[in-house]
Amino acid sequence: MRPRPELERLAAALQGNELAALLVLGSSAREPDLAALLGPVHVHECFVLARADGETHLGFLSPMEREEAAASGLALLSPERLQVAKWSRACGGEGESLAAIVEQGLAESGLAPPGRLGVAGRPPLGQAVVVTERLRAAGWYLVPSGNLLRSWRREKSEWMVEEARRAAQGVEAAMRRIARALAAAVDRDGELWLEEERLTVGRLRREVARAVAEVGLDQPEGNILAPGREGAVPHNAGRDASVVRAGESLIVDLYPRSTLFADCTRTFCVGEPPAALREAHALVRQALALARRELRVGISGWELQQRVCELFEAEGYRTPVSHPGAVSGYVHGLGHGVGFELHEIPSFREEAGEDGVLRAGDLLTLEPGLYDPEAGFGVRLEDLVYLGAHGHSLLTRLPYDLDPRAWAADE
Repeated sequence: MRPRPELERLAAALQGNELAALLVLGSSAREPDLAALLGPVHVHECFVLARADGETHLGFLSPMEREEAAASGLALLSPERLQVAKWSRACGGEGESLAAIVEQGLAESGLAPPGRLGVAGRPPLGQAVVVTERLRAAGWYLVPSGNLLRSWRREKSEWMVEEARRAAQGVEAAMRRIARALAAAVDRDGELWLEEERLTVGRLRREVARAVAEVGLDQPEGNILAPGREGAVPHNAGRDASVVRAGESLIVDLYPRSTLFADCTRTFCVGEPPAALREAHALVRQALALARRELRVGISGWELQQRVCELFEAEGYRTPVSHPGAVSGYVHGLGHGVGFELHEIPSFREEAGEDGVLRAGDLLTLEPGLYDPEAGFGVRLEDLVYLGAHGHSLLTRLPYDLDPRAWAADE
C-alpha cells in the first residue's frame, strides 16, 4: 500500500526526532490526533502506531468496526491479532487490558524495546497512566509528542481541504437560511416577527441545526447568534430567549464540523441601522479586504494584525496594539488556524514565533471586528481561507451585506 503524502511527512518528522515510532491513543477516531491519521471513519477505542520507516498501523478493539477500520487505508491490527479477548480476561483494573493490548500491538508491528517511542492522543487519564507505566517497565523511553503531531497536521493535504470545504458548504447553507428568515421578518414595534411569532435567537439556532444536519455535519462547539448588546461581547453566544429587534446588529458565527471544522461569521441588521453600526460594518469589511490582500506565505499573523490595527486606529478605534485589554473597539486577534480542532496553529499572537509565520498548506480564518458595549452593537466578518504556495482560496463564499434582503440577489 502506497503511503499517503502526509504519512510520508510524519515518518520524516519521526526520523528527525530520533523516534522509532509514534503511539497515538484515543477513545474515538473523531479525536483530533487520530482523525488526522485515520480520516472520516467511525471507530471507537483504537490506537495508531506510526513507524519511522513509514509503515502505519491502526489497532481497533471491536470486530464490529472492521469495515470502518479498513476504510482508513492503514495496515490493520485486528482484535484477533491484538488478542483483545485474552487480555480482557487476564487483566483487571482501569487501563490494564489496554496496556497489554498496546504492547501486543507494538510486537505485531515489529517494534521491540529498547527505543524511543513518541506518545500522543487524548485517552482517559487513568488509562494513559497505566499504559505508559507498562511501556516504560518494558524498556521503552517515552517521548511526549503532542506538539510534533500538531505541527505535522498543520499542513492540510488535499483530502483535508475537501473535508473543510464540505463543512464550509454547510456554513453557507445555514447562513443563507438565517438571511432568508431575517429578510422575511416583519417589524412590530421594534421587535421582529416571523410567521406570527416573535423571532428569537432560539428559533434561528434551530434553523442552523437543521441546515447543518441536512448535510451531515455536527456542531460540537456550538455556535454564536448574538443580537445587540449580547453581540457587543465577542464570545457571548446569545440567549435563546432573546428577541431579535429591528435596527440592531446580529452576529452569526457558525463553526460546524465534518472531519474538519469550518468557521465563518457575518453580521446582519434588519431595517435602518444606526449610523455608528453602519460605519463600523463598512470599516470591518475594509479591514477584511486589507487582510486578504496582504495574506501570503511568509508573512506573520501578527504582522497582518498590526496592519488591521493601524486601519482601525486611524479611524479612532482602540485596538490590542494601542490599548491592550480594551473591551470596546477592536478587541481580539485577526484569526487562527482551523482543522481537526476549531483553533489550531498558525497563531496570530505576537509571541507565536515560527507558529505564527504563515505557510503553504495553512487553513485559517481572517476575522476583524468592532464592538461598542455602550452603544449596544458588535460587528464581525470572518472568512475561512486556504493558503497555497501560489496564493489563497476562499472556502466561505457568502455576501457581506448588513441588510439580509440584499442576500437574495446572490442566491
